[in-house]
Amino acid sequence: MEWEDRNYYSLIMTTSSLTHIRVVLVEPAGALNVGSVARVMKNMGLSELVLVNPRCDRLGQDARLMAVRAADVLESAREVETLAEALQGCLKAIATSGRDRATFTTPVETPRLALPWLLDAPAALIFGREDSGLTNAEMNHAQRLIQIPSTEVYPSLNLAQAVGICCYELSSAIASTQPSPAQPSPLQLASLDDLEGYYQHLESLLLQIGYLYPDTAPSRMEKFRKLLNRAYPTTREVAMLRGILRQMAWALNAHL
Repeated sequence: MEWEDRNYYSLIMTTSSLTHIRVVLVEPAGALNVGSVARVMKNMGLSELVLVNPRCDRLGQDARLMAVRAADVLESAREVETLAEALQGCLKAIATSGRDRATFTTPVETPRLALPWLLDAPAALIFGREDSGLTNAEMNHAQRLIQIPSTEVYPSLNLAQAVGICCYELSSAIASTQPSPAQPSPLQLASLDDLEGYYQHLESLLLQIGYLYPDTAPSRMEKFRKLLNRAYPTTREVAMLRGILRQMAWALNAHL
């Protein structure tokens, strides 16, 4: 790398910030992996780590051994019980998967193309379990889905390696922060917890009127989630949708 390139890259890293992007690990089982994730996050300028129902001790000796000088990332990490909790306060989220692309109905993108979308708003990058990744229901909490291109000979990446690649792509993309003109301003986007509240409200009402049945509700609600995720609704639009649900519930109860 030439001196000019090093100087330019150093300038980007010191004048821009990735602190608004949280890395979310769902049920990580390996303390060594968690420590390695903390280290590469600090290498690339990220600091917020959230663990969903972890299966290991993030503050134990193994995690600290791999974190080296990133023990502060481990110590400040939050542990929550659900993915919805981990995403509270976020406007955008991207989920990762290593599964066969043919199994998805949602478009699968590369990190380089999709990750810059996270740069202009409170956001989350979600990684799944070391052995099985994210479930379909968990991936539906995100608006977009990425997969790291790899050889067919050995396509599976270690969790910490996958996080490292994505963190590097984020740090490389800091200079390109202009949102797409086709999408709402990040300040107008509905937060993921607002959307989750809407989905819970919608499911409850649809069960009440008999449009959904308990055994088929998850698959039907998955379709609603994908529809809204493609639309990037604003705060006002979600408020409007919830207003419709409240009026429907009032009318339904008034005629019982």
